[in-house]
Amino acid sequence: MKEISAIIRRDKLPETKTMLDELGYPSLTIQSVDGRGKQKGAMCAEMDSEMPDSYCTAVKLTPTPSVYALEHTLPKVALYVPKRMLTIVVPDDVVSKIVKSIIKVNQTSQHGDGKIFVLPIEDAVRVRTGEHDGEAIA
Repeated sequence: MKEISAIIRRDKLPETKTMLDELGYPSLTIQSVDGRGKQKGAMCAEMDSEMPDSYCTAVKLTPTPSVYALEHTLPKVALYVPKRMLTIVVPDDVVSKIVKSIIKVNQTSQHGDGKIFVLPIEDAVRVRTGEHDGEAIA
């Protein structure tokens, strides 16, 4: 079994859920997350599907001074972009299919398309019945 964690744009969530349903894997966990990539959250023009038009000028963030801030020149406050993180546990033989499908739905070729992480799962237990492994994720 593998755990697939995909961080995607918020507006791509409905399409991604529909795709997973069509593939036969409707069970997932969804979390609201904030983060930034190599662009350090600075590319407001790239975030138009994520943020309201007035976000770049309307948000007034005031950092709390820290020892680090007092010792370094901090040119600007880092913006964190709101995203959705989907977590799904699947059998090993469908990981590639699921990952390729998530990429197909979420790829816009622009900064901020997201990341996918695949991790091994040693065991899964359904709390209600005590079932293990494959029976627990089915």
